Amino acid sequence: MNKSLVTGGAGFIGSHVVDELVNMNHQVVVLDNLSGGFIENLNPEAEFVDGDIVDNTLIGNIFQEYCFDYVFHLAAYAAEGLSQFIKRYNYANNLIGSVNLINSSINSNTVRCFVFTSSIAVYGSNQLPMIEEMKPAPEDSYGIAKYAIEQELDVSHQLFGLPYIIFRPHNVYGERQNIGDPYRNVLGIFMNQAMLGEQFSIYGDGTQTRAFSHIDDVAPIIARSIDFPDAYNQIYNVGADIPYSINELAGHVADAMGVELRIKYLDSRHEVLHAYSSHTKARNTFKGLFKDITLDVGIKRMADWAKKHGSQETKPFTNIEVTKNLPASWSTFLEEA
Repeated sequence: MNKSLVTGGAGFIGSHVVDELVNMNHQVVVLDNLSGGFIENLNPEAEFVDGDIVDNTLIGNIFQEYCFDYVFHLAAYAAEGLSQFIKRYNYANNLIGSVNLINSSINSNTVRCFVFTSSIAVYGSNQLPMIEEMKPAPEDSYGIAKYAIEQELDVSHQLFGLPYIIFRPHNVYGERQNIGDPYRNVLGIFMNQAMLGEQFSIYGDGTQTRAFSHIDDVAPIIARSIDFPDAYNQIYNVGADIPYSINELAGHVADAMGVELRIKYLDSRHEVLHAYSSHTKARNTFKGLFKDITLDVGIKRMADWAKKHGSQETKPFTNIEVTKNLPASWSTFLEEA
């Protein structure tokens, strides 16, 4: 039986990857500090370790105990816009924590593949559609950290022979998402606001575009990628193909939640205006795994789940390191906290 470590396995994407691995008859160990995930997300067949990837001693002990065959590294603080204002926290969690895992994977001599979820944030702006051959030019601290890990995996493969697969997912949504996070996951934010009777908050004029990807078009590909030899030591975009504006998205969410569309436009923030990628490479490799869930179908599934579970309390990030140019609405979160 294959042994797999899934970091962030109580989180949104991670918990779905764990489900896939359990179905593949893997012995799964989940490492999660529950900062963004929930204990109820855990698959009962997985073993849970409550801990943080920045704890190097803990990481070493876990690898020594279990002798993993595969590592699926999904743990991250993925608030891309906020990352500019929490640089130290961003790099400690998203970069140094990843290095701890890479070091232990190399030293274990048992890891057959290190699967890493990066982000299309590595591309930056004005590269549309984003394709894997483009030279990354990240424009925020989150994208910089993700790109650094990609480079680290490449050199670790060249020097130490550690195989890897890198995925660049984007704007993933669906059941089990943390809808109480005010900094990321716009669909979750809208749905939470709908249940609280609030207006939908949109930064800028809402014309910025994203391709919103349902979890079922992402998690199965990540989990089953290890069974595709041609995928090893490659980078793949993964997600939906069709971009929508945030204004269009708000309308779809309002319909699914059964509420009147009411929008509160906020000052624009520093972000890439248009971001969507090509998935030709992934489709050629992972034939049959893309389910191509349409936005309306995916939003309905998530809305049904959200209404069943109810709204979540908004939890602002209180350890802001740089307050200069912090969006006014985020400053309000701090005042309310």
